[in-house]
Amino acid sequence: MDFYQKKDGSCHLKFTPEERKIILEKGYFIFTPEALRHFGNRMINMVAMWNRAFSKDVKNMNTIPTAGTEIDAWKPKEIDENKPIE
Repeated sequence: MDFYQKKDGSCHLKFTPEERKIILEKGYFIFTPEALRHFGNRMINMVAMWNRAFSKDVKNMNTIPTAGTEIDAWKPKEIDENKPIE
């Protein structure tokens, strides 16, 4: 997948044909520990680059959830390695 950031700070995420096929067939990606490490490192680099392009207002936005607004989807899910992901 590739990220294309515009000058206004917005971004397009483009998947390769192989990635699209995996998403359509399985609905998810599986990362080995090494692949997740590399993906995470790339994401950290992207976030740093994105922040440079954001306007002052966007840079000052607060995303940290409070006790009353925390969203479960933001938390990593534990999986049973003996069951397929649904």
